[in-house]
Amino acid sequence: MGKSLEEVHESVHAHNKTSVFRKILAFSGPAYLISVGYMDPGNWATDIAGGSQFGYALIWVLLMSNIMALLLQSLSARLGIVTQRDLAQASRETYPKFINYILYFLAEIAIAACDLAEVLGMAIGINLLFGIPLIEGVLITVLDTFLLLFLINKGIRKMEAFIIVLVGIIGFSFIFEMIFAQPEMGKVIYGLIPSLPGHAALYIAIGIIGATVMPHNLYLHSALVQTRKLDRSAAGIKEALKYNFIDSTIALNLAFLVNAAILILAAATFYKSGMFNVSEIQDAHQFLEPLLGSKWAPILFAVALIAAGQSSTITGTLAGQIIMEGYLNLRIQPWVRRIITRLVAIVPAVIVISIFGEGVTGKLLILSQVILSLQLGFAIIPLIHFVSDKSKMKGFHIGKLTQTASWIVASIIVSLNAKLVFDEINGWLETSENPILLWLTVVPLAIGFLILLLYIVFNPFVTKSKIDIQNHSPHNLKLQFSKSGCYDKKNIAVSVDFSSADEVALNSAFELGGIDAKYTLIHVEETVGAMIYGGNVDDHETLIDEKLLNEYKEMLSEKGYKISTELGFGKPNKVIPQIINKGKFDVLVMGTHGHTNFKDLVFGTTVDRVRRKISIPLFIVKN
Repeated sequence: MGKSLEEVHESVHAHNKTSVFRKILAFSGPAYLISVGYMDPGNWATDIAGGSQFGYALIWVLLMSNIMALLLQSLSARLGIVTQRDLAQASRETYPKFINYILYFLAEIAIAACDLAEVLGMAIGINLLFGIPLIEGVLITVLDTFLLLFLINKGIRKMEAFIIVLVGIIGFSFIFEMIFAQPEMGKVIYGLIPSLPGHAALYIAIGIIGATVMPHNLYLHSALVQTRKLDRSAAGIKEALKYNFIDSTIALNLAFLVNAAILILAAATFYKSGMFNVSEIQDAHQFLEPLLGSKWAPILFAVALIAAGQSSTITGTLAGQIIMEGYLNLRIQPWVRRIITRLVAIVPAVIVISIFGEGVTGKLLILSQVILSLQLGFAIIPLIHFVSDKSKMKGFHIGKLTQTASWIVASIIVSLNAKLVFDEINGWLETSENPILLWLTVVPLAIGFLILLLYIVFNPFVTKSKIDIQNHSPHNLKLQFSKSGCYDKKNIAVSVDFSSADEVALNSAFELGGIDAKYTLIHVEETVGAMIYGGNVDDHETLIDEKLLNEYKEMLSEKGYKISTELGFGKPNKVIPQIINKGKFDVLVMGTHGHTNFKDLVFGTTVDRVRRKISIPLFIVKN
């Protein structure tokens, strides 16, 4: 994610547009990338199951989910626009490290569940259209990794255009499907009245909510809106909020129409014909031609399925990088991240299909969406807290009415999930031959997650966010303050990253220059915000690192050393040479963590690239 945003940051100028149409066009895009996650193959499975089992009765769940999604995505966009933080970064700033590790783990589970749906959907579409076996289709989906990287390298606008084309293919396919199916419009309207015909309907309804309101999209939207270059005045931010809301409204309503079309198609064909148990996408495809009397119906269905799977695959990748960087401050190469994410989804899919056969894919898809729904509360509740915080939002916090609506949405989602979990565990305990094992494992785990949920609900009300920099304090370093140096040139640059490598780098620099040299401490911010906004970034990590850099300077100055600092923004292998080549330095001292080979592939290399781009000696010290 960091690399992709680095290449496209502020590439879309969204201010100084003269007409309303041009302003809408400039801000259009992020919500379309989000909307594809709302019409991915996981939605298809829940919509088909809901339509075939309960007819038009659950259309109201789709409408309610869409309203919820619009509210929550607008909050996510507001967080990103105003604070220049994504949801993961804001969480890391607010909650203790241990809590953030758990939240990160839950978010990764959500991404794996989403990617499982994309893998299965793409594979099913390939199987239906070309007759390729399902397991081979699953393995083919690895190739979309490279398509994603190609599109990102071409720029954010081209990637958005590609997504809009795929959304158009899905939309037009279902327009024709509706013409073939000829649904009963009176029953469609009646389906907008809330009702839940039985416990099975609750399970499907929660799956629909999980498939529609997707937790990782909340993380992603707060980052994507930062690809627009804004006027950072109060009026400019207000304008950005307005046009991003318009973007979200159009894009998510299109997604709602697609989801409604799938459910209506299932109701008008399978439910009407008495086929109440069609939950497999393959069965739906097989029965469309005889029921609708058109050979084009199953072809359009398969084409739309492939388009849905391919478009939504982008969501998991970008969201995964945002979550990893925000919670863990860990950045790996995007292509490595993508392959890992895809393999996490492919391996269980291949194992389950191999053991239980292709007929289990529908149940897997619905399960993946229920998992997404169960994770929602852990993303929604922090988001509501953040956008309600006056200090964080700098005057752009949400009002009481929006806060109330947001908490009602969160309460509905959490309550439905709590009922589902309680009913499922209760059923397991009643039917299990060994309930003691469940009491020792599943029940404590459920109670633990309940306690975590209560903690993130109430913690921000009773505590203020704290900046803990003790672990990186320069006073913890064991420095040898050399008075005389062995190097005749005395303008020395030292790269610091607030790790154990700093101790070795600084000691080596002091041995070279002694007390008489001038030292410049260089640190480069690599956060997503730094990639996008450069020196204008205002995120938690930059605030901490500025403080640490000043602490380094103060402590070393007290020892009699002549210290200045340079804070850069972007990729270290690009920014450090720029700083060095602009200054009059005699030597650059860099510490290294000593990772090579595989770790170089994962984390990228800095030292080698810096060495090639500077014209002064580079002194490398190994930690």
